[in-house]
Amino acid sequence: MNQKYYGYVMISRSLHMSITLGGILAWWLVFGAYAPVQAASPPDEPTAPLNSATEHVILFVLEGFSQDSLKNGAMPVLSKLIKEGAVTWSANAVQPALRLPMMASLVTGLPVEKHGITWNSFEFSRGYPRAPSLFDYLDVSGGRDSAVFFMDEALYQLAKPAPYTDYQLCGALRPECGPQKLVAYIQQYFQKAASGHGYGHAVHALPHLLVVHLPEAGRTGVTHGWNSKEYQQALKTIDAAMKSVLDLFKRYNLLDRTTVIVTTLSIKGNDAGGEVTPDETQAVPWIVSGAGIARGQVIRQPVSIIDTGATVMRMLQLETHTEWDSKVVEEIFHSDTAATTVPRAKKR
Repeated sequence: MNQKYYGYVMISRSLHMSITLGGILAWWLVFGAYAPVQAASPPDEPTAPLNSATEHVILFVLEGFSQDSLKNGAMPVLSKLIKEGAVTWSANAVQPALRLPMMASLVTGLPVEKHGITWNSFEFSRGYPRAPSLFDYLDVSGGRDSAVFFMDEALYQLAKPAPYTDYQLCGALRPECGPQKLVAYIQQYFQKAASGHGYGHAVHALPHLLVVHLPEAGRTGVTHGWNSKEYQQALKTIDAAMKSVLDLFKRYNLLDRTTVIVTTLSIKGNDAGGEVTPDETQAVPWIVSGAGIARGQVIRQPVSIIDTGATVMRMLQLETHTEWDSKVVEEIFHSDTAATTVPRAKKR
């Protein structure tokens, strides 16, 4: 495949045996065909049948979003996911409530004091987190692959090379890096992964877990104000990006077997990219919708964003490991998908 170099970084699974901290500067830059994000409008059909088994999970990670962000109708797709799923508006975040520590807790299932990442920018000398991630557990328990699309350079710190996790990152330092561009990367990734020829190196299957980072609302709120028309437009852009990803899963006949999780690294009014955080741990939205999830439900049990990992494992009917602090949010599951796990799959 002819490759062009054009402003985002791909860490491929075939490189993971040879990438070291000293070699990060040699990561591949690749260019692909970009498709436009479609205008946001509510999906024409439910996200998934009530009792479908989950085979794929999409984790949307927003910034600068809270319940108040939905008041002006800027996010019809997300509103529909909430209506047809389970939600709490008071999930516990972690301290410091900054982009890198929060994302580290989300993917490791550990509080900051255990994973140790307290800073908020990529620091080359610190290397990768030592704690196992959700992606590691998915592979060990069931041989499941993950694809991660981040929109901030700080999150290089979490892009640990592994044969079962593919990362693509672009950030605020590149003006062209926005939700539309990130969706185009995902569309290209799926096209290549489904082609049978891999994604430039060795990706031959669609991911069981897709992580999509969409920080546009938070950045816009900090720059233009939280009640500005620019903030409202950013919410619409994010909603359109989410719709495009869901449409992609529908195109590949995956949507009726997919569960969607939406959470945020900061609420409206707070800056996940800064260095100053609220004195108290903030409460953030945590929304789940799709295959196997009870509909129209307000989650009553305590939830933390740390619980995302174990809940993803439960969705995919994989063994939940006890080495982390993440706990399954059992309340969200429809009665037809009673809490069970399947025997651990043999390693591929």
